[in-house]
Amino acid sequence: MKIILHCGTHRCANASFHDYLRLNAPALAGRGIAVWGPQRTRAGLFDGLQPGGLAAVSPRLQRRAAGRVQLHMQRLTAQDTGTLLVSDAAMLGPLRDNLCSQTLYRAAGERMARFTLAFGDAPDVVISIRNLAGYWASAFARGVEQGHPVPQADAFERLSQARRGWRDVISDVACAMPGARVRVVPYETFCARPDVVLAGLTGAEAPKAHARQHLLPAPHLDALRASAPGAAGALPQGQGRWQPFTPVQAARLQERYTDDLMWLAGGADGLATLVADPDKTAAVPNPPANGLTRGRPNDREEGRVADAG
Repeated sequence: MKIILHCGTHRCANASFHDYLRLNAPALAGRGIAVWGPQRTRAGLFDGLQPGGLAAVSPRLQRRAAGRVQLHMQRLTAQDTGTLLVSDAAMLGPLRDNLCSQTLYRAAGERMARFTLAFGDAPDVVISIRNLAGYWASAFARGVEQGHPVPQADAFERLSQARRGWRDVISDVACAMPGARVRVVPYETFCARPDVVLAGLTGAEAPKAHARQHLLPAPHLDALRASAPGAAGALPQGQGRWQPFTPVQAARLQERYTDDLMWLAGGADGLATLVADPDKTAAVPNPPANGLTRGRPNDREEGRVADAG
């Protein structure tokens, strides 16, 4: 059975992808694809695999959690399931950890290494990435909506100059799971196309139903002020999306994201593969020269001066 760990990352259209998978579950089952989304993974399936409570000091509980996951996978194998897709952005770490530490998934490698206890070290691992300015703006907007304090201006300046980017997250995961095939999905290309993402991950035809829904977008400023009255004074005036970064800070983050994309396009040191848009036709390096001629067919190359005289 093929195992795909879709880590997503937060604020990269995961809610829309999960809703698409849930609504198309019967059709996917008919194609031999089983899906474990957050409703399954956060209902006790992974309890004990990651630090937290007693699991932080009890390898025995980690082994029991791994055995529980493997038992469920054996049942799927007995049902002739060809592909298991596990999709949960929290596999890389909770969003609140990013907001509190103001660091991009600092424990991603450690967390994914623990999943090898359950899934082995050779599954497919899929990571979504997004322009860092857009990612952090959306993450903080979601956090403030849920009660996280509005960061001070110097926090956004530090974030704009932070050295850790998606390249570091991807490298941590690849080193933690050396046998895995790591694939990277850019949010800007695939955010509203869950069917295209699924087809690319599984290699199977994906259902088209429910493929254009957009769930849980980042709240706008007026919605933030209404949901978090205590934070209203720290938020800027106006409406629309919250843009906490100055143009200079956003440019720094864009430059780092562009560097990460260039690194991926160049092969990512053999650690990961950038998923290309299947609907975009590649340019032909050397177009054919058929039908190209010089001048008119009745032109002569020699004797023109003599004839003119």
